[in-house]
Amino acid sequence: MATTKEPLLTTNDVRLYYGEHEALHGINLDFNQHEITALIGPSGCGKSTYLRCINRMNDLVYGVSITGSFRLDGHDIYSPKQDVVALRKQVGMVFQQPNPFPFSVYDNVAYGLRVQGIKDKKMLDERVEASLRQAAVWNEVKDDLNKNAVSFSGGQQQRICIARLLAVRPEVILLDEPTSALDPISSAEIEETLLKIKDQYTIIIVTHSMQQASRISDRTAFMLNGKLVETGKTKHIFLNPEKQETSDYLNGKFG
Repeated sequence: MATTKEPLLTTNDVRLYYGEHEALHGINLDFNQHEITALIGPSGCGKSTYLRCINRMNDLVYGVSITGSFRLDGHDIYSPKQDVVALRKQVGMVFQQPNPFPFSVYDNVAYGLRVQGIKDKKMLDERVEASLRQAAVWNEVKDDLNKNAVSFSGGQQQRICIARLLAVRPEVILLDEPTSALDPISSAEIEETLLKIKDQYTIIIVTHSMQQASRISDRTAFMLNGKLVETGKTKHIFLNPEKQETSDYLNGKFG
């Protein structure tokens, strides 16, 4: 008899408040290993706010309180015993604007490894190369590893940032509109990278691009006004949505 695979990450009845204002309203979403899930919806609907709950980035925002359950590998990530630095190693994040550190490509990718105390030059060399290869940018930077990462194109910078994240071997990768600041060619390269690495990671991407969501995601979740309206397999959401709001959004009636 076939067994149902447990989700890697489960979130239940997630509510987020700015002071007394409730911005996320009881969101229930699960994420499976080796899948890409796209979070879609109009600006201000809570996609990025929800995404940032998953690696506790909202802990850094004054006046925010969060209720509900977040479990990664069965562990409560909001437990008082949770080491937040360790969590952000498990759950890495790539932002809208490429944000490489203003030093060499090599030192960018090796940064997290050195923070972990890895000093062995051979191991650092191997992990830097492997991560840049995984991020599909090795061939473009291999002769310029000592060059300042900020001097590369936006698309290359974003893939260097992905390599920096991959070097510490996370389980989950969060991407907050990672291609919105990039040209179409660079965006396509990032999408290709994500499709190549998804068999090793659980990927959650916030995107405003319906085309991007339909091209690369296995599952799609549609959010509106801080609520989860509908979630399911991407093909089903795009071709046969169950909710009228989902259909209206996908057909461009608002957003």
